[in-house]
Amino acid sequence: MSDGPEADVVDLLGDEYVRTILTETRARPQSVDALSDACDADPSTIYRRVERLEEAGLLTPNQRLDPGGHHYKEYGATLEAVHVYIETEGYDVELDRTADEEPADRFTRLYEGFK
Repeated sequence: MSDGPEADVVDLLGDEYVRTILTETRARPQSVDALSDACDADPSTIYRRVERLEEAGLLTPNQRLDPGGHHYKEYGATLEAVHVYIETEGYDVELDRTADEEPADRFTRLYEGFK
């Protein structure tokens, strides 16, 4: 039987807010405010889910600068697929994640985000 981080993902996916957050952040990064609207939930509820998803490595934060000079984060999903295999001994979980971004590409994207 699977245990550890992969098995924790199965528990996380049981939460409707988590599923919505992952769906909303799949195409493009979203702020907590945008995710709060999409989930029809209080921002504090979304912050808790985002924190759990970050800990599981399923969301990655990106710092943004708005035109007024304030900083805020947007979150992008790193999860592409979850495979659960039922076996005689229990189950096994495999995660497909997006390819890691090269450091130079990440720097360029972050720099352009501050322009």
